[in-house]
Amino acid sequence: MTTSTDKSVTSDQRPNGQAVKQIVISVDAMGGDRGPVAVVAGLVLSAEKNPEIGFILHGDEAVLAPLVAKHPELTGRCVLRHAPRTVSMEDKPSQVMRNGEGTSMWSCIESVKLGEATVAVSCGNTGALMAVSMIRLRKIPGINRPAIACLWPSRNPGGFNVMLDVGADVKADPEDLLQYATMGAAYARNGLHLKRPRVGLLNVGTEENKGRPELKQAFEAMGAVAAVGDFEFVGFVEGGDIPGDRVDVIVTDGFNGNIALKTGEGTAKLLADFMREAFNASLLSKFAALLAIGSLRRLRKRMDPRQVNGGVFLGLNGTVVKSHGSADATGVSAAIRLAFELAKSGFNERLAARVASAERAGQDAVGDAGSGIGGQT
Repeated sequence: MTTSTDKSVTSDQRPNGQAVKQIVISVDAMGGDRGPVAVVAGLVLSAEKNPEIGFILHGDEAVLAPLVAKHPELTGRCVLRHAPRTVSMEDKPSQVMRNGEGTSMWSCIESVKLGEATVAVSCGNTGALMAVSMIRLRKIPGINRPAIACLWPSRNPGGFNVMLDVGADVKADPEDLLQYATMGAAYARNGLHLKRPRVGLLNVGTEENKGRPELKQAFEAMGAVAAVGDFEFVGFVEGGDIPGDRVDVIVTDGFNGNIALKTGEGTAKLLADFMREAFNASLLSKFAALLAIGSLRRLRKRMDPRQVNGGVFLGLNGTVVKSHGSADATGVSAAIRLAFELAKSGFNERLAARVASAERAGQDAVGDAGSGIGGQT
């Protein structure tokens, strides 16, 4: 453990004398359901796997110092920042915006604002985290509404699709949907390493005449934005395409995106429970489970939500990864891995440049589309 000031990229001296460049990640230790023990355990897993990661850990130093001291893997790689207060899951975002200073969440975001860390990771209250991130980091110029993007298990070769927005805002205008497409495509390029992502607009059907007016306007304007944003627009997609291989990025408003996300999580848990009950139903089924144990382990690993833990706040002057509130050490480590990959790719700088170049194209295209479909329902 160290208390010296650090920057978002530092050098760490390895035992063999070689210097390793570290990307510093700011971590809120206090906001999760499982407390700082799980967060520190996640840091340890990440440190063991990746020597390029350094940490600034925010929270009550009296609690964190003994936990960190138990793990030699964190020696010289973890800076503690004392924050005496914690944002609870019950705190309202408006209250945290007014009185959040002194909390571990506020301190975590502040390290990104000051350039001490490249990415922030928190398991805390989603609404409060978005509110603090908005007021401390501010929006990228040209962005109307930030979005939360999640990774969704899919049939694509990489194993995942990107969907946004999944809860930052319940509504989205045509301009917002176009910006989500640009941001989602940038995330897919840097997070999933896709050269030219395929983007689709979530709708009640794939026919061009279906959907709300804002969806139709975004549909008409998407071609111009796709050319600037360097992605392929495949048109409208349906709910069944979310885990499919037709697209890489699914664009929707936060209301529908959040419902889809929570439904997917609930369905995955239900299927896991059903399978557990089925294989424990009789002696013969238990024997069958033993024979299939290898396949079942692979299936469990693929469906394990901890392995894809982390929603990314897009559209801010800094990257923020929202870990699931109930994340254990494996889940925290997965969120940190995602944060590291985005930081190493220079994701936020590339996103800001892409948004700036796409903004004008989107404004012109939406204006043309709006005048062309006025009066449709």
